[in-house]
Amino acid sequence: MPTDFTPIPALLGGALIGLAAVVLLWSIGRIAGISGIANHAIEQRDGRDWRIAFLLGLVVAAGLWFTVSGATPRSGFPMPWLVAGGLLVGFGTRLGSGCTSGHGICGLARLSKRSLVAVATFMGAGVATVYVLRHAIGVMA
Repeated sequence: MPTDFTPIPALLGGALIGLAAVVLLWSIGRIAGISGIANHAIEQRDGRDWRIAFLLGLVVAAGLWFTVSGATPRSGFPMPWLVAGGLLVGFGTRLGSGCTSGHGICGLARLSKRSLVAVATFMGAGVATVYVLRHAIGVMA
C-alpha cells in the first residue's frame, strides 16, 4: 500500500513541536501536554489566557500551513469512525493521565518511567489498530 513519504515537512513539524515544548517549559515552567492544556482551559480560571492562546496557535498554525502549502487535509474517512476515534482518544488521555504530546515529547525528554510505559502502550495500541483496520477487516485502504 503506497503512502506519501514526506520527510522534510515531518522533520520541520517535529522540530517546531519540540521548540514549542521547550519555550513553554523555559518561559513559564509548564509541560506542553495538549490534553492537559485543553482540560485546564475549560475547567480552571487560573492561567486560562495562555492556554487558550496556545490552543488557538495550534489551530491557526495548521490553517496557515494548509493555506500556504496548498496541501489538503486527508480525506476519505467516514465521519462515524472519526467521531469514535476522537472519543476514544479523549478517554485514553484521561485514563493515561496525559496525551501523546505530554508523555511522548515532554515526559520522555524528562526520562519519566510513567511516560515510557504510556508511550509504549499507545504506540502498541496504534500499531494494533492500524493492523486490524487495514489488514484484518479492510476498513481503510
